[in-house]
Amino acid sequence: MQQRLIDQVEQDLRELADPDRAIKMQAYMKSSMPYLGVPMPQVRKLTSAAVRAFPFASAEQLLATAEVLWREAEYRELRYVALALTALKPARGNLNFLPLYEEMVSTGAWWDYVDEVSHRIQELLKSQPATMKPLIRRWSVASDFWFRRLSIISQLQLKTATDLDLLSSVIDANAADKEFFIRKAIGWALREYSKTDPQWVSAFVAARTSTLSPLSQREALKRLR
Repeated sequence: MQQRLIDQVEQDLRELADPDRAIKMQAYMKSSMPYLGVPMPQVRKLTSAAVRAFPFASAEQLLATAEVLWREAEYRELRYVALALTALKPARGNLNFLPLYEEMVSTGAWWDYVDEVSHRIQELLKSQPATMKPLIRRWSVASDFWFRRLSIISQLQLKTATDLDLLSSVIDANAADKEFFIRKAIGWALREYSKTDPQWVSAFVAARTSTLSPLSQREALKRLR
């Protein structure tokens, strides 16, 4: 674990704390965990500075540090730092980080965490498709809807590299779900892919007008009207 880095980011965050903004941020995110009131661009900036000052000796040290930050965070910004660390090169596409990502989804259980984790899952999907494709399919039918959301948005912006069988499978598994964050995710995934293949998205939605929610259809076709 890189304790010096943890101490540095905690100090920097506290120096930038804005109590008034913190209240607004906590209310906006409907978060039980308090904020310090530090905007995300500043969180990322101070994280990068701390990494430069205290570089990681190994991927294992990076993982251990991110785990501690996530699990012991008293403020939401510290969890954002943990997420930012997983975007570093030693973590990207590294299957050893997968248990932490699953922990972040299950214990974080909110869209800001899940949507950020989706970028890491996409990197794993590209580097470890044999492992990740079956796992993403299992997530698509999980009892925890945040894992189902993760499965749906795991291929955002892959463009022509999108696995359409996988995308179709995870959407079809959730097409009738009434949860807002699932319906929104379906629309988002389809809308994003419509930038690459609008005809495919149009046909996909047309074939599922009886199962896809109006919200999902509206979001999916937003760029095509």
